[in-house]
Amino acid sequence: MKGRAPSPAVARLRRTRRLMTLLFASTTAACLVVLAVVAIRIDSASRRSGLDHEVGSRAAGLSRAVWFDAGVLHLEPLREDELAQGAQALAVLQAAPGKAPTLRNVVPGRSSLPEQDRLDEVWRSVLDEQETVLVSAPAAEGGRLRWAAAPVWDGDRVGAAVLVGTELARSERDHDLLVRWLALGCTALVCCAAAVGHLLSGRAMRPALRGLGQQEQFLAEAAHELRTPLATLRLVVERGGSSDEALRLVDRLSRLVTGLLARARLESGAQRVELVPLRLDQLVETTVEELPDHESVTVTSEPVVVLGDPDLLAQAVRNLVENAQRHGGPAGSPVEVAVTPGLVTVRDHGTGVPLADRERVFARGVTGDSETAPGTGAGLAIVRWVADLHHGSARLTDAPGGGLLAELRLPTDVPPASSSSSHEGPGTVGA
Repeated sequence: MKGRAPSPAVARLRRTRRLMTLLFASTTAACLVVLAVVAIRIDSASRRSGLDHEVGSRAAGLSRAVWFDAGVLHLEPLREDELAQGAQALAVLQAAPGKAPTLRNVVPGRSSLPEQDRLDEVWRSVLDEQETVLVSAPAAEGGRLRWAAAPVWDGDRVGAAVLVGTELARSERDHDLLVRWLALGCTALVCCAAAVGHLLSGRAMRPALRGLGQQEQFLAEAAHELRTPLATLRLVVERGGSSDEALRLVDRLSRLVTGLLARARLESGAQRVELVPLRLDQLVETTVEELPDHESVTVTSEPVVVLGDPDLLAQAVRNLVENAQRHGGPAGSPVEVAVTPGLVTVRDHGTGVPLADRERVFARGVTGDSETAPGTGAGLAIVRWVADLHHGSARLTDAPGGGLLAELRLPTDVPPASSSSSHEGPGTVGA
C-alpha cells in the first residue's frame, strides 16, 4: 500500500546504502585532501624556491657589477644595469671595518627598506656567511618582501653588500588562487563520488531488495496456506469424534507452524520485535491454563514485570512445559512451573538429559533422545531464540531430588512508571 512504512530489513538495507555512500565519499575526500595538501606544499615550496633564485641571482649579479678601487666603492654600473632597473627595491650597504653600515643608492626610497635594526642583522649575516644571504623582512612602509644581500669584496674583506628585495604579495596571491581552485575541484569531485557511490550501492542492493520482497511475500502466503488447512483439519477431527490426543496433536502442530513462521519473519527482518512491559506471572499462568494437559502442571508465582513480546514469551513457556510433559516421564507425570523475578523454571521428574547434550538440544533439528522421542528439536531451539531476543538466557540443569530443571532468565530492568500502571490485557502492563 502506498505510504506504508518499509520493513525492518528494507530499512536496514537503505541505511547500509547510505552508509556505503558516506564511506565512499569520505574515502574519496580523504584521498583528495591528502593530494591537495601535497600539491599545496609543493607549490608553496616551488614558488619560494623560484623567488629566492630570482632575487638571489639579481643580487649576486649586481654585486659583481660594482667594485672597490683604493677603498672607494664605484656604483656607476647600477645606473645602467638591467638587473638594477628591474629590481623592486635596491640598496647598497657599505661599512668601514668595525663600524655600522650606511645606505647608498637606495631605490625607490628609504621607506621601501627594512628598519635599521633589521639592516644591521642582514649586514652581520653577510659578514658571517660571506656569501649571498636570503631573509624575509617587512618594508618600513609596510608590505612583506623577500631580500637577498650579496657581498662586495674590498680586497680580502667584505666592504659592502648589494641588497635586492621583491614583494611576496604576487606570489602569495597566485598561491591562494591555486588553493581556492583545489578546494573547489575537490568539493566537486567528492560530490561526484558520492553520487556515483550512491548509484552503485543502489544497483548492488537491488537483487537483495528484490529477494527480500519475494521472501516476505512467500512468508505471508505460507502463513495463509498453512493456517487454513490446519483450521480445517481441526474442524474435521472435532466433527469426526477423534480422540483428544488427535486434537492435541493438531493444536500442537498449529502452534509450531505459528512459531516457526514468526521466527522466520523476525530473522528475515520482515517483522520487528515489540517489547512492552508485562506481568510475567500472569502470562505464564494463562499459557499453562490453555494447555490441553494442564491438570498435571502446577504453577507457583509471584508478581514479576518484564519487558517482552507476549506472544513469543508465551510460545517459549508453552514449549518448555510441553517438552517437560513429553520427556519428563510417563503420561500425566507432574510438572512444576515457578515464576520468580527474572526467572521462569519448569521441572519434570524424568531421567533428564545427559550433561554433554544440554547445549546441543537447543540447536535446530536436535532432540535429547532421538530414539525414544523423535522430533525436529524446534521447541527448545525456539526457547533459546526467544531468550536471546529478550537479552536473556535459557539452559537445562539437574533438579534437586531428580529430574530436569529448565530455566528461562529475563532482564527485569523495567522503568518504575511502567510497573505500576494498570493492566490492559492478560499479562500486559499499561503505558
